[in-house]
Amino acid sequence: MTTDNGQLTTDKNTMLANVDIINAKVPGYQDLQRILVNQAGIIEEIMPMNAAWEKVVPQNLQILDVAGDWISLGGVDLQINGGLGLAFPELTAENSSMLSKISSFLWEAGVDGYLPTLVTTSIENIQRSLAILANYTPSSPTSAQILGVHLEGPFLNYYKRGAHPAEYLLPLTIDQVKRVLGDYAHILKVITLAPELDTTGKVIPYLRSLGITVSLGHSQATATEAQQSFSQGATMITHAFNAMPPLHHREPGLLGAAMNNPDVFCGFIADGQHVTPMILKILLRASERLFIVSDALAPLGLPDGIYPWDTRQIEVINDTARLQDGTLSGTTLPLLTGVQNLVKWGICDLETAISLATDAPRQAINLPKFTAKQPAHLLRWKWDEVDKELTWNRLTVSSIKLSA
Repeated sequence: MTTDNGQLTTDKNTMLANVDIINAKVPGYQDLQRILVNQAGIIEEIMPMNAAWEKVVPQNLQILDVAGDWISLGGVDLQINGGLGLAFPELTAENSSMLSKISSFLWEAGVDGYLPTLVTTSIENIQRSLAILANYTPSSPTSAQILGVHLEGPFLNYYKRGAHPAEYLLPLTIDQVKRVLGDYAHILKVITLAPELDTTGKVIPYLRSLGITVSLGHSQATATEAQQSFSQGATMITHAFNAMPPLHHREPGLLGAAMNNPDVFCGFIADGQHVTPMILKILLRASERLFIVSDALAPLGLPDGIYPWDTRQIEVINDTARLQDGTLSGTTLPLLTGVQNLVKWGICDLETAISLATDAPRQAINLPKFTAKQPAHLLRWKWDEVDKELTWNRLTVSSIKLSA
């Protein structure tokens, strides 16, 4: 059944149905599509509206006409430092129940999966947080999935450390990496490091042998050093333009090398503060391997104010967080606000903006983009031509039911 506004509803006295979502615009697909979701809540098929059914039409087929709205998977946030007042490096046995609350909050914010990000801190703190994250089990199906961990530091360049505490930075060697990861390398999905710190050229290949995606950031690497790192297996850049040398016409640096490499993804923050909209427009014209991150800090979901951050304090004003000395340290904006910002600023079209937070981050960590055989955790995006506003809501079609 559907409500008057086209939302799918449930009824405790009904049975699961097959659902045919018609007249949908889907990122990566031309023309209008129909999306068939089976009784198990899995995307069975995505096909053009004018294509004939090649299979037997399912029974109990429920139709949802989205009238040309965009349909996508939920967002994936590859760099998020905490939420609802908890920073992930401060996880303990006592506050670990907050993980379920944060995951539910992120689901409500349109995020399907995320990488809890551990910034530079003591090895004791890192391993304690890794142990808790390794044993976390989602308590609800309407909960964002933890896809692994992003370790941002402690192998960063002192001069590009940004808000990372200098006392916990470490040399980049295989022995130090083993010391930091301990028994938890298996849950690490991404590590951010400064490649120029590795004098042996062996660390990146070692991390890749563990199945860890290597992202370059908080770095002063030259273009040559960056290219060497890409040849060793690095495939990502952390928050483009931030904590790295600017583009220069005689030394393109880390970012210039990444933008010229078709195998390297660049994450960026779309809050208008970390990178101005004009530069973001240039970035999107120059590279096709981009994705949005929130880089959200612990006060995500809380009002502006002053909050603790390790042994220091950050002040959040208009969703931008800074240390007391003015150092930019992150945001408190949800991931999908970045999508809305890109459209509002006229930087790119709706399809590109939506893909940058849904398909692109999945591809960056080798997950499938919007294709068949995936759980139908879907977002419906509406564009208001009058107000020039992009909004979204969830279509949780795994719970769709039809009257028996």
